[in-house]
Amino acid sequence: MAVQIAGMTELAKHEILVNSPAIKLLVVDDREDNLFSIESILEKDNYVIRTATSGREALKILLKEQDFTLILMDVQMPHLNGFETAELIYERDKLKQVPIIFITANDRGDDNVFKGYQLGGVDYIYKPVNADLLRAKVAVFVELYKKNSELLMQEHKLMAVNRSLEKEIETRRLSEEKINLLNQQMAENIYQLKVTNKELERFAFVASHDLQEPIRKIMVFSKMLKDKHSGTFEPEAADLLERIIKSSARMQQLVKNLLDFSRTAQDSGDFYDVDLNLILNNVLSDLDEYIEQKQAVITTCQLPTLRAIPDHVHQLFQNLIMNSLKFCRQDTPPQIVIGAEKVKGMHIPGVSYDKYDEHFFRISVADNGIGFEEQYHDQMFVVFKRLHSAEQFEGTGIGLSICKKVVEKHNGYIFASGKPNEGATFTIVLPAQQQN
Repeated sequence: MAVQIAGMTELAKHEILVNSPAIKLLVVDDREDNLFSIESILEKDNYVIRTATSGREALKILLKEQDFTLILMDVQMPHLNGFETAELIYERDKLKQVPIIFITANDRGDDNVFKGYQLGGVDYIYKPVNADLLRAKVAVFVELYKKNSELLMQEHKLMAVNRSLEKEIETRRLSEEKINLLNQQMAENIYQLKVTNKELERFAFVASHDLQEPIRKIMVFSKMLKDKHSGTFEPEAADLLERIIKSSARMQQLVKNLLDFSRTAQDSGDFYDVDLNLILNNVLSDLDEYIEQKQAVITTCQLPTLRAIPDHVHQLFQNLIMNSLKFCRQDTPPQIVIGAEKVKGMHIPGVSYDKYDEHFFRISVADNGIGFEEQYHDQMFVVFKRLHSAEQFEGTGIGLSICKKVVEKHNGYIFASGKPNEGATFTIVLPAQQQN
């Protein structure tokens, strides 16, 4: 079947194909109606979609085209089934990095699921296909593809810098001072590349592992419910159903937080004069029910008006306050104090010498919660880093990483301090005069 980019003009298609890497999906199913259904679900996301009605047709396509972002493959097909086709696909080195999501109408137990993962598959979707779930899963792997593409671009840029440096050393015999400067710039580029690579590794780990765990639970618990309690819900069946709901909610929250983190990192946003008091009041209003449930007492002071991105600052306050509410001590109502003061750059750790006389607003969010060991203060903002297990405290380890991204976009700084069982304080430092 022909390549389709639904809902776009020919000019727009050409610009996407020329100016950015195309997001290509290969959908394999022996039924035309299933292919049409999946294309209809994904068409609004403007993917380049190739379809095949058999495993052999898919292999023919892959002989000519290897630049697919993701393959969606039906398991039950005549002649070559989905597992057999996947095994043949992954025999080619150029295709080993293309993730495969299997689509099946049958739940044949953990052994069948394990077989799919063992062959190299990354996920499962069950028929009838849930449109929102399909789009969400495809979006996660597309985002991972984009991150990898960005990393490759940075690697190419770094290689170009290295080649340019070698040529300049050979032809102009640069002075020692200039060589040292260029080496320093190259070291900074390498450091940034390593930081990006670490974030990509964590992202890939969650996409290929943590996202599968809630899905596996859904499959296992659903099978238990079907096998043991067909036609009626007894107490045990109700308990299993509740566990299914919790696992689904966790999966949904993880996907949402991953996308929030990605959007925060890429979205530049527009700066406006923002009254932080209004932002804070909106956040407290949104969290009113949770605050009441926790019997929390929140004390605030007068906050400044700053040039900022409103949505990002809203997310910043919401994540910090939610963090204090979540990590509270048992039988001790949370007490959160939000303060602000104007200071000069010379009083802020890490500020460069040329900003010593500039003014900043230092905003603190302090609580009386479980706190943390001081040795972990630098790890608080690492994406997916958790100091506590998921059984102790729910969460994905992304909230404080988003806070750090927001503060950095505002040319500011964020610090964490605390003591075990005495509480934690998060300090945000933002420029009084924003350069944007």
